[in-house]
Amino acid sequence: MRDAGQRGRRVVFANGCFDTLHVGHVRYLAGARQQGDLLVVGVNSDSSVKQLKGAGRPILDEQARATLVAAQRDVDYVIVFPDANVEGLLEEFRPDVHAKGTDYTLESVPERAVAARLGIRVAIVGDSKDHSTRGFIEAQRKGPHG
Repeated sequence: MRDAGQRGRRVVFANGCFDTLHVGHVRYLAGARQQGDLLVVGVNSDSSVKQLKGAGRPILDEQARATLVAAQRDVDYVIVFPDANVEGLLEEFRPDVHAKGTDYTLESVPERAVAARLGIRVAIVGDSKDHSTRGFIEAQRKGPHG
């Protein structure tokens, strides 16, 4: 990513579990891409999704989730990472922008201190948080007449 930055391209980093890709994810990735020229997406590993989301998650394994994210037209690169947050990846890659979804505010982004120290701009992108994997799973369990 540093090489891209040296060639004058703005690198954006986004991340998430992406456990069953839905329209909210697609809009988040499109919003992230609008922040720069190259979009790199971190996908949480299976173990970190289980730690963050609880038993029974992830629905799809990390390779399937990474493949689905990589197939999105706005995504240039995908990396699977094992941690609960992406502070280490921000340190290593030093993107120009760290994009987070609208379920965060600039004050609640877990990596905000690291981003500030490294001079990485934080951007809140995507549509309102009307879509979630948890909501999708609950709706499926209730059935069509829930």
